[in-house]
Amino acid sequence: MQIAAAQISCVLGDVAANVAKIEIFAARAKENGAALVVFPEMTDTGYSMPVIQKCAMNWKDGAVPQIQKIASNRSIAIVCGVSERDGNAIYNSQVVVDSAGEIVAKYRKIHLFGSPPNDETKCFSPGSTVAYFESGDFRFGLTICYDLRFPELYRKLALDAHVNAFIVSSAWPFARIHHFQNLAVARAIENQCYMIAVNRVGVDDDISHCGSSAIVDPYGVVITAASPDREELLHTKLSTDVVSLVRSRINTLGDRRPELY
Repeated sequence: MQIAAAQISCVLGDVAANVAKIEIFAARAKENGAALVVFPEMTDTGYSMPVIQKCAMNWKDGAVPQIQKIASNRSIAIVCGVSERDGNAIYNSQVVVDSAGEIVAKYRKIHLFGSPPNDETKCFSPGSTVAYFESGDFRFGLTICYDLRFPELYRKLALDAHVNAFIVSSAWPFARIHHFQNLAVARAIENQCYMIAVNRVGVDDDISHCGSSAIVDPYGVVITAASPDREELLHTKLSTDVVSLVRSRINTLGDRRPELY
């Protein structure tokens, strides 16, 4: 299965401009043969709590219906980090749209980052459900940014949902660039799954995002990676044979001793 990862910058509060960029990168991904393209966290609004509080919309309006049209018109599946307003609550979410333009999965960020200057707990309600979707021979687990620091979530996806590839949409800052890079590889290695880690570039409210998007194989090899400061589109092919081979050589998941820990 060929996939793409779109490392982009966003314009704070300008949903129309950000949707236009989603269309540009989705078209490029399709032209290069991708069946699925992944975008970063909060691609519709940019990553600023006051802006998100002002601009977040119900998925009947705003960016999501436009993303559905892009997916349908381009015949490509899209995973995108977006805001989601539901009644009085706002969620930091991912939407999964198939190549026919239908929403086939959604995920609301479970772990909210609670430190300044972007204290998510003052803007978002936390999600409460683990989420995944199937495409071809792959089952993709959905996660967002700060989730990357919680290995329990990825283990649950690997064991209970039988996921063989993870997606993380991020707006990760330069101050912790090495954390992003190392944690993405660690989650892939310990669960013997692909990791598609897609991060932002650019600046939101004086916070610079560190790019460095990467696609990691189940052995922990970085197949392809982006720069820390430029918009880029990564491409690679995923193979279930690689997952099977890695798991057959070292039976990490089978050798667990959960009764002891």
